Amino acid sequence: MMQLSIKRVPTVVSNYQKDEAEETARRSGGCGKNCLRSCCIPGAKLPLYAFKKESEKDAFESENKEPPVAFLDSLVLGEWEDRMQRGLFRYDVTACETKVIPGEYGFIAQLNEGRHLKKRPTEFRVDKVLQPFDGNKFNFTKVGQEEVLFQFEASEDGEVQFFPNAPIDVENHPSVVAINVSPIEYGHVLLIPRILECLPQRIDHESFLLALYMAAEAGNPYFRLGYNSLGAFATINHLHFQAYYLAVAFPIEKAPTKKKTSLNDGVIISELLKYPVRGVVFEGGNTLQDLSDAVSDACICLQDNNIAYNVLISDCGKRIFLLPQCYAEKQALGEVSVELLDTQVNPAVWEISGHMVLKRRKDYDEASDENAWRLLAEVSLSDERFDEVNALIFEAIGGGKDAIENVEEPDTKAQSIEKENGITETSHHAMVAGTQQCLVLQ
Repeated sequence: MMQLSIKRVPTVVSNYQKDEAEETARRSGGCGKNCLRSCCIPGAKLPLYAFKKESEKDAFESENKEPPVAFLDSLVLGEWEDRMQRGLFRYDVTACETKVIPGEYGFIAQLNEGRHLKKRPTEFRVDKVLQPFDGNKFNFTKVGQEEVLFQFEASEDGEVQFFPNAPIDVENHPSVVAINVSPIEYGHVLLIPRILECLPQRIDHESFLLALYMAAEAGNPYFRLGYNSLGAFATINHLHFQAYYLAVAFPIEKAPTKKKTSLNDGVIISELLKYPVRGVVFEGGNTLQDLSDAVSDACICLQDNNIAYNVLISDCGKRIFLLPQCYAEKQALGEVSVELLDTQVNPAVWEISGHMVLKRRKDYDEASDENAWRLLAEVSLSDERFDEVNALIFEAIGGGKDAIENVEEPDTKAQSIEKENGITETSHHAMVAGTQQCLVLQ
């Protein structure tokens, strides 16, 4: 079997992301960078946000209690702005030009020239979605503790709690939220499940549920989480989700869908329509766990079948887009045009969802609805291949037909992002509790 490789230029996500040669040379002299490995972690403390598990939320909501700290506005964005003031980011993302491109869905273009500077070239396998963790390469245990915003885990006593200075309990396998030092947008962070277990970049049930809890806890439809598998432009093989805050609807959230299947647990599975990338949409479910399990089963199916994919977690964790893709494979086979390659755009979850991060002034000035469709059309599976992948997914979810309540194909109906995400006119001007934000030109 031919091994596909392309020359990769990974995004720097930490200030301590160094060449392996530099890391090896420094190892004998000690770390000295206050990292999350055994050399520095004893006695270390970080803020801890403990969320309430879903089974306990009914009582919480009926009592109408306020959490001890507002998760999104006070904690994520407050801590993120603190790191910005301390100069931990590689550039000021709030100074990046952003505009909405005229067209049916309003693709969003951002000029982010700083994101492709000072990167190190590596060889990156694109033909294997599942690859073992390699501790010799950069991973998130090597980040400095100053880049970590807080620990994120389920509460032990059924109450939302916040501890500003909690010990790092190594035995408890902590999950953490850290900054991405090469941010795409305001509040760009990384959720790293069970960071010290050094899990490779692959979805599992527990980690995906944690990501849904983070979306639900944020409670804001403009805060989304994304996931890139290996082969779909993940650049670090250490399990992580990305998340950031963008105060407009993603184009993919506006696309019409057609219901395909209802599961016995209330999960509804639909197919994206009239969008350049073919995808599957999951929503509903009797519990958050039901929704999480359905998506996790689908992701694990794709992983096991070596199919690269991206995931967007939208609408406070209530709506999830699963997007198998083949751009990196086409790139390795020389099937992508030079014109598209010259843009240096790697279509990962954010780009596929309609937020086009452009690295050249020329591409930003010439950004158009047509150009966005042209790029994303290269990402999508063909109709025939997508049908094959769908069949695999439906077979994997709940063991097949026993979990499927019915299959429907009603009239196509576009989703209203304002209705779906609960976005009202009054919420548009109260999005970011911070001193700076990116200006979106409409």
